[in-house]
Amino acid sequence: MNCKQFNTIPLEEVLLSLGHLPTKQNEKEAWYLNPFAIESQASFKLNKRINSWYLHSEGVGGNNTDFMKKYLNTSVNEVLDWAQKQNFSSFHQQQQIKKSEPDYRIDEIFDLQNPNLKQYLQGRGLSPKVYDYIKEVQFTIGNKKLYAIGFENLSGGFELRNAFYKGSLLKKDVSLIDLSINGQNKSNIQDRDVKGVAVFEGFLDALSFIELQKSFAGDILVMNSIALLNKSIEHLKNYPDIHLFLDNDNAGIKCRSEIIKFFPEAKDHSGIYSNHKDLNEFLIQRMKNNVPNIAGKLSEKFPEQEKQQVRDQEPEIKKSNGFKRKR
Repeated sequence: MNCKQFNTIPLEEVLLSLGHLPTKQNEKEAWYLNPFAIESQASFKLNKRINSWYLHSEGVGGNNTDFMKKYLNTSVNEVLDWAQKQNFSSFHQQQQIKKSEPDYRIDEIFDLQNPNLKQYLQGRGLSPKVYDYIKEVQFTIGNKKLYAIGFENLSGGFELRNAFYKGSLLKKDVSLIDLSINGQNKSNIQDRDVKGVAVFEGFLDALSFIELQKSFAGDILVMNSIALLNKSIEHLKNYPDIHLFLDNDNAGIKCRSEIIKFFPEAKDHSGIYSNHKDLNEFLIQRMKNNVPNIAGKLSEKFPEQEKQQVRDQEPEIKKSNGFKRKR
């Protein structure tokens, strides 16, 4: 990635990836609290039309590269190195538009079979209970043939994971799983009587929820990227009962706060795994601390040491379609 490419990525997406959300915005501009210092009133202005920023409190501004140089206090080369490691959805879309032929292809998609992928899932605390919600994807990038666990989104794209690879293919989008029928029904939400939805940033956290819970009968929404926050919010407007299981890092906290602004009745369940970054990390630690019980099938209840926290959380969750998963 070079400066020209990085500067074409919406700064709004860059800010969101860093955990910064606007205090107010419209089609032309957005205002943020100072990303470089603590302040009580927003003085950082983003001009959406020309993708530039200006910090009124300091009288400085510029493009994406200027912003990240100041934010990371580093050189242009290190900024580009940082940008290359990010998963900016808009950059992937630009690459797809510019290339007449993509440098990758999906060779085959089928039910999970590869023992290495099954072992990877086991290491993440996940059992065959979650196999119905994922696929095995064999694909080629350049001349290299790869395989990974594939999690499909609403646009037919895939989030991909294995022990050595993390990426995505085709268009980025959110994913929806309908647990009420033990399947992945992506039909129009308005055609179904769905009351509850559980929200996650990544699909491994969603699979961890499926692993831990035995009776949730609502929908699962996976954002797949916090850059898709606005699209996720649009989907959440269809649900009267929203349960949040977002990450406990800065970006997750900001994202959770933004959703609760739109939906004040949304319930935050991050306290269940408050000592961990996310739900999957919680599940992995639980597995390590409960080795005798992991040899068979993972217990579908939250661990004993979290019983009081879960008791505080579960009564609210259970109002969502009774938490009964049909088998």
